[in-house]
Amino acid sequence: MNWTKLTDVAQLDAIDAASRVKPILIFKHSTRCSISSTALARMERGWAADMNAGHATYYLDLLRHRTLSNSIAERYGLEHESPQVLVISQGKCVYSASHLAITHQDVAHALAA
Repeated sequence: MNWTKLTDVAQLDAIDAASRVKPILIFKHSTRCSISSTALARMERGWAADMNAGHATYYLDLLRHRTLSNSIAERYGLEHESPQVLVISQGKCVYSASHLAITHQDVAHALAA
């Protein structure tokens, strides 16, 4: 996967704007959590190379950027979880999953909707 690091709250405005053209994926990852590492590995293994051209993907290290993670939760009306995957479309979160409920198939379906 071609991750763009999510490090600044200003990037959320760009994500919202880009999501008006096509859905955007955000993966919130805790680098100290084995469940988070497992969910990330499952996403990366299932991601097809052709999806890199079709969808922007953002990776948030929430231990380094906890304030940004909280801003995401507030902005999209979600409870903070880790790991957590979000699909943003039309400036709104249209899909979220956390922990081992994160599956490549469900994310791909949400991105295609």
